[in-house]
Amino acid sequence: MRGLKKNNAPILTDYQIYHNYIRPRMELDGNTPSEVVGIKVEGNDKWLTLIQNASKK
Repeated sequence: MRGLKKNNAPILTDYQIYHNYIRPRMELDGNTPSEVVGIKVEGNDKWLTLIQNASKK
């Protein structure tokens, strides 16, 4: 797991995305931080939705 110490490690980037867009928080009444600021990620597969939205121009 030495790669985790690098600032650009893909697993850290993926965890940040999960943490900010997909993971609901108890302290935010079950919402994600993105939902609180008005960004909604909908669908059964939120990872797929994020990837699809990221590829749009």
